[in-house]
Amino acid sequence: MSHRIIHDTTIECLQGNIADQPDMDAIVNAANAALRTGGGVAGAIHRAAGPGLEEECRRFAPLRPGEAVITGAHELPNRYVIHCLGPVYGVDEPADALLASCYRNALRLAEQNDIRSIAFPALSTGAFGYPMEAAARVAFETILEEVPKLSSVKHIRFVLFHAKDRELHARILDEISERRPEDLP
Repeated sequence: MSHRIIHDTTIECLQGNIADQPDMDAIVNAANAALRTGGGVAGAIHRAAGPGLEEECRRFAPLRPGEAVITGAHELPNRYVIHCLGPVYGVDEPADALLASCYRNALRLAEQNDIRSIAFPALSTGAFGYPMEAAARVAFETILEEVPKLSSVKHIRFVLFHAKDRELHARILDEISERRPEDLP
């Protein structure tokens, strides 16, 4: 299964481009500390959003690992971009706690801004080197802890660029949600 409904919140995994999610209120940027255009997810989001995004981000830089900030979406079809600085694997420790903070802080910003739907990439798994399976476990454990506290957010999407990453995330979502029957409606 590539989606679950837990506490009236849909959690899904799909293959696609994080910068092309027009049905989502917010998308999450795997940001760099300077909140500037870069490669991977940050590059794709900044290119699609236009130069206004980087300009708005300047006042929030630098971010520390685990932190998240929210900006407008500029030329993207969404209302907001939430920028998270994930840990560099093997450098920023404890990596799992810092990665969990990214997801927790992004969801809290979404709640504070009455965001109903949010799309995440696989934070820290690209240039920051976090192993994909370990990162997915941290992501879903954290999200399943946070879902009962959410009132605005009703749709959480993971957008994975490669099919094998989508399949891995779907498998881990199933595994973790089946292990936590107390979270099911």
